[in-house]
Amino acid sequence: MTNFYLITSGIVILAYLIGSIPTAVWVGEIFYGIDIRKYGSGNAGATNTIRVLGAKAGAPVFIIDVLKGVAAVQLAYTIKEIYFASPETYGAFKFILSVAVILGHVFPVFARFKGGKGVATSLGVIFALAWQPALVSLGIFILVLSIWRYVSLGSICAALAFPFVSYYVFGVNEWAYIIFSIVIAVFVPLLHKKNIKRLIDGNESKFSFKKKASFNK
Repeated sequence: MTNFYLITSGIVILAYLIGSIPTAVWVGEIFYGIDIRKYGSGNAGATNTIRVLGAKAGAPVFIIDVLKGVAAVQLAYTIKEIYFASPETYGAFKFILSVAVILGHVFPVFARFKGGKGVATSLGVIFALAWQPALVSLGIFILVLSIWRYVSLGSICAALAFPFVSYYVFGVNEWAYIIFSIVIAVFVPLLHKKNIKRLIDGNESKFSFKKKASFNK
């Protein structure tokens, strides 16, 4: 039992550290000589990277941030056969890893605990947990973004729809997954409070693949 707690605790910490990889910050610093958090919205995520540095820089950031979520959930499979006899405990462990990697992205230890909003990493997590609801949620995000061109609005709508799509459309009834989907539906809008205010005030920036910020290398 001692080994169980040591190993599972280590894997949870590893999931957090994977989430803490500050992709946007490192891409900005290594290839452009800037701290992305000092430009645009100040967010260390793919959207702000595209806004400031363009799609060439933002696309790899998005892909890696999604893969962080996938990788963290996959960690559970490495010890599934050894430590998790029941689906309930296994589902609970995947839920813990999911939360850990998202918290790592939002509060990264490698970037002074100032990271992104966790949307791309959350997308990776839900794809790893159940790809069908994730695909529908991604479709909702793309639809909202294509009509109104607000990334924040698309993220919020996709997050709010996710638990309903999971349960009512695809019948996912694993309790840990349901709890996680509700957490996402609450967590994402909370992280977008400032965006919501700007949307209400009509000041939210619309998304464009063209970089807008100027800076000196």
